[in-house]
Amino acid sequence: MEPISILLVDDHTLVREGIRALLEKFSEVKVVTEAKDGREAVRKVGQVHPDLVLMDIAMPGLNGLEATARITKEYPGVPVMILSMYANEEYVREAVQAGAVGYLLKRSATAELENAVKAVAGGKAYFSPAISSYLTTDRAGHVKTDRALIERLTPRQREILQLIAERHSTKEIATLLDISVKTVETHRAQLMARLEIYDVPGLVRFAIKAGLASLEE
Repeated sequence: MEPISILLVDDHTLVREGIRALLEKFSEVKVVTEAKDGREAVRKVGQVHPDLVLMDIAMPGLNGLEATARITKEYPGVPVMILSMYANEEYVREAVQAGAVGYLLKRSATAELENAVKAVAGGKAYFSPAISSYLTTDRAGHVKTDRALIERLTPRQREILQLIAERHSTKEIATLLDISVKTVETHRAQLMARLEIYDVPGLVRFAIKAGLASLEE
């Protein structure tokens, strides 16, 4: 089996050396290259296409959150896990919105680092227990955010979700969109399945929280 190839990104040389030393003690793991800032990280992802990027947040030039957003957009097959000293909710949520599928605190135990690396490289999400309460995950262990869930819907499903949240009946939605009632019902069933929300009040609450509708009548 080929080892998990890692791009390690941190602006502090001593920190990179320490993390690299830990990673290279793990079986099935290999640090193939390093970067000292976000811009270099984006460039090196394009060069080596690693199995995983371990990304710091606070870096000069291009920070880790912006670099994560660029990497996940340009190289969607390369997962990014944040490795940071920051445990506050805002950073965690911004990291997930940028496309990170993991967030590990630098104070984590060595065993947790190994578990996190193997989980994310294997297609799962991993978040340190100290910050996992900020997020929820679906049955497959993938992180759910309002943005991520909305993007799982088709444009038509988002349109119908908004109309449902605005208290339109199925017949009214069919008339507004010039489609059949059966088609509306099909779209509604599909969006419920994708969101794992199986009642109309739940859809309304989600739409309001996600910004598709407001509390105003």
